[in-house]
Amino acid sequence: MNTKKQIAIIGLGYVGLPLAIEFAKKYKVIGFDTNESRVEELKQLEDRTHEANLEDLKAVLSSPGFGLTLSAKLADLATCNMYIVTVPTPIDHLKRPDLQPLLDASKMLGRILKSGDIVIYESTVYPGCTEEDCVPVLEQKSGLKYNIDFFCGYSPERINPGDKVNTLTKIKKVTSGSTPDIATEIDQLYASIITAGTHLAPSIKVAEASKAIENAQRDVNISFVNELALIFDRMEIDTADVLAAAATKWNFLNYKPGLVGGHCIGVDPYYLVHKSEALGYKPEVILSGRRVNDNMGMFVANKVIKMLVARNKVINGAKALILGFAFKENCPDTRNTRVIDIYKELKSFSMEVDVYDPWANIAEVKAEYNIQMIQNDHFEHYDIIILAVAHQQFLNINYAAFKAKGSVIFDTKSFIQRDLVDGRL
Repeated sequence: MNTKKQIAIIGLGYVGLPLAIEFAKKYKVIGFDTNESRVEELKQLEDRTHEANLEDLKAVLSSPGFGLTLSAKLADLATCNMYIVTVPTPIDHLKRPDLQPLLDASKMLGRILKSGDIVIYESTVYPGCTEEDCVPVLEQKSGLKYNIDFFCGYSPERINPGDKVNTLTKIKKVTSGSTPDIATEIDQLYASIITAGTHLAPSIKVAEASKAIENAQRDVNISFVNELALIFDRMEIDTADVLAAAATKWNFLNYKPGLVGGHCIGVDPYYLVHKSEALGYKPEVILSGRRVNDNMGMFVANKVIKMLVARNKVINGAKALILGFAFKENCPDTRNTRVIDIYKELKSFSMEVDVYDPWANIAEVKAEYNIQMIQNDHFEHYDIIILAVAHQQFLNINYAAFKAKGSVIFDTKSFIQRDLVDGRL
């Protein structure tokens, strides 16, 4: 047990909660969230993100002397000396970085910051954001001087929602600090819980940039295979067959086509674009990849409509079922889901569209997207069925029965038995 470090985790979502639990095994930790209902749920061992190990959560909540305390009260953070910020960094409707949650957290911490305190940011940002945007707020609100009275660090989160194999401690952690001594202290802090090890970056800006390109690289690579899917569709050959053949070469990167949403791959590239354009350079490759990926939902919708037309079916009033609304499989996270693009395009043709997702929160989907999902899998007849997310539960659906009744079945994930589908990406 370390009696000197008292850590506060700011934001108890997909990133903050697992981090709070791991640190609480060795340090005194306060998990803070402004959402009081979220805090109360966690106290009752209820985690709507499904990211926490509930046995671990229960253990650290009851640890004497150290462990985890949950709170929505700012005053409870006053005794902490290390603050780790894990709030969301989304984009707005114009695809510009929305730093408001990050700046609000910085303003809040500035009111309680003390001499000697360290603030570490994990939220995904563009290079320079910590020191150019957040630090001035901390200085203004606290009256303290950066790198004299208080210090900062940046250690980008690498949480993969829904992944129970590559969990927090098993993924190498990039760290950085505002001075060499602080960088070492921050690196040692994370090294105490990350069994995969750490990588100490030479500066905060380098650490920020490393996170930005991690997801931009995946986005560009996925956009390439998505573009291949568009091309091969016109050639009437199966993309999965082409990829399987190409993957026999030892150095082929076997990315799969599909919808690209979520809070990372579909968002983070815009942070890099924002900073690049502010410096006078328009990043053509990153933007072209974003355009391709952002249009895949519309392609899927129009493809199945053409398939319906080919069967001489009436489009107006046709019934469609979309399976899955989360941004990825076996995960409840619906942030920036691109399934919404399929839904909107089908609705624009005056179709009746049902959405079913056993993982996603029905109330949250209604509040965020104004879609009332159906609540059970007792399906009626549908003219179109689109497998949008490869949730494990969807393997149990009787697709043969739908096919026998003339449903058009489209698989965006190459997940369903091939002879049961009429088309796939």
